[in-house]
Amino acid sequence: MLFTTPAFVFVFLPLALLGFFLLCRWSNKAGIAWLLAASLLFYSHWEPRDTLLLCGSILVNFWLGLQISGRSSASRAWMIAGVTANLSLLALFKYGDFFTANLNRALGADLPLPGLTLPIGISFFTFTQIAFLVDAYQGKVREAQPLHYGLFVTYFPHLVAGPVLHHSQMMPQFAKPDIGRVQGAHLCAGLAIFAMGLAKKVVLADGISPYADLVFNAADQGAQPSLQECWLAMCAYTLQLYFDFSGYSDMAIGLSWMFNVSLPFNFNSPYRAANISEFWRRWHISLSTFLRDYLYIALGGNRHGPTRRYINLALTMILGGLWHGASWTFVAWGTLHGCYLMVHHGFRHLVGEPVLARLAGWRAWRFSAWLLTLLAVMVAWVLFRATSFAGAATILQGLVTTGGEAVHAIYWNAGRSVSTGALWCVALGALATLGPNTNVLGERLLAWCRAQPQKRLYLAGALAVVVPALVLVNATRDSVSAFIYFNF
Repeated sequence: MLFTTPAFVFVFLPLALLGFFLLCRWSNKAGIAWLLAASLLFYSHWEPRDTLLLCGSILVNFWLGLQISGRSSASRAWMIAGVTANLSLLALFKYGDFFTANLNRALGADLPLPGLTLPIGISFFTFTQIAFLVDAYQGKVREAQPLHYGLFVTYFPHLVAGPVLHHSQMMPQFAKPDIGRVQGAHLCAGLAIFAMGLAKKVVLADGISPYADLVFNAADQGAQPSLQECWLAMCAYTLQLYFDFSGYSDMAIGLSWMFNVSLPFNFNSPYRAANISEFWRRWHISLSTFLRDYLYIALGGNRHGPTRRYINLALTMILGGLWHGASWTFVAWGTLHGCYLMVHHGFRHLVGEPVLARLAGWRAWRFSAWLLTLLAVMVAWVLFRATSFAGAATILQGLVTTGGEAVHAIYWNAGRSVSTGALWCVALGALATLGPNTNVLGERLLAWCRAQPQKRLYLAGALAVVVPALVLVNATRDSVSAFIYFNF
């Protein structure tokens, strides 16, 4: 069930809100149980069998967390067993076919592929629970309510595409005595942020996606796009992914505000970053934090000298790339970002912080650093989007050489115009780099809704028209596209 569908907006969400607030008037536990049941129903809409896997994972990990929190001599063994079990489950479903196919290719064997369907959101609920087990071992878990834990893992706004939540961010919120009290400001501001995210997805991301898909799909099939088509496709995908992921993040935050729950910000204008480290502090913030806290630091971080630090950076980004998908192109994307980070930190070490501080005062330097960072990210997105190295190589080669049987033949045959696509890219690029930050906008809007209880009714009335209109526009299309991060 997608956030952009009539079934979600007109049926699921109103019933989830109504049941939650009505039951919380009787008991907060009843309201939490309702929200847990609604989240499981939301998840089961894709594949009911996967709900059994999710529930089994929750029960086993909660039990393991209790064993680990007991601080017995076996706590470490339980923690290692739990982390291993979670990673094994993820590897089986997500990487079973990938590893087996590569093993067959390397050994000339003919082992049968597992052929397991990837449960949606498995990467997110697996990482979420690994963090819980590790924190339980480190004595950081302060609450062990089964209802709160179950909702923390399954909470529908984040379950299938993030953010990767931390138990300390969520479980205390579920225990708040006023969580079930209807708050008009939260409902109105939450609906407004949801509408912003909906517009980003339905209008902007889906609107520009054909200019990326046409060329990338053609390149994967062996066609040679023209120079202009390659540049336009790369720019279009860069912006499609931005507004798709940003839109989902906004919608998840807005939905949570309606339930008096605050999700952590997961997206913070990443295309404004002036270096690659800053980019990763702004893009998929929860995943970057998880990789830093539970992988990079666990590998030793920067505690064992610069050489080990660079190796740890590279390993973290390679595994981060593999987390996104069972494909060598994702591994290459992660490896490239690992190289970017190593070059960035090496440059900072070579030049020194005092010199960098002086350079940062020059407008030309700041602009050049921003432009170089953005171009590096865009080139890496080609590997992220392409389904094969051949397709990625075709696009990358096309960025610097002319090719193709006819100029703009791919767009021409599909009835698309390069000039129209370029206008899309200019408009969306300006919005992504110069437009208001939705996180800041949302906080200001929430404060305004609290301060203006009468005026917010007008906003709510406008949103009651805008949101259904966007949903209906989306429903009239030939196909409804899922969020890109649903695949991870």
